[in-house]
Amino acid sequence: MAGFVQIIEFQTSRIDEVLAMGRPTAPEGGPAPTFRYIQVTADRDRPNTYLTLVSFDSFDSAMENSNRPETGEFAAAMAALCDGPPIFRNLDVLREESPEG
Repeated sequence: MAGFVQIIEFQTSRIDEVLAMGRPTAPEGGPAPTFRYIQVTADRDRPNTYLTLVSFDSFDSAMENSNRPETGEFAAAMAALCDGPPIFRNLDVLREESPEG
């Protein structure tokens, strides 16, 4: 399997504040992040609707990340800026391709 992707859909009228939060940070000397990349996107067809795509090496790596205290703190702070609860999509990557080959 090529990996795991989590998509978090949320609605907010305060996207600038959400973006200003950055991402969860580990305590100094703490373990490195477990994700490959994070993308925050805006839905062109639904105002104030955003999706964050987070790529991991595996489902286990994603769950390790979810269980970190700093991730929980970040999620709570972000939820306070949102207009409702987020929707999570948990996806196993079956194939990955790039133009480079």
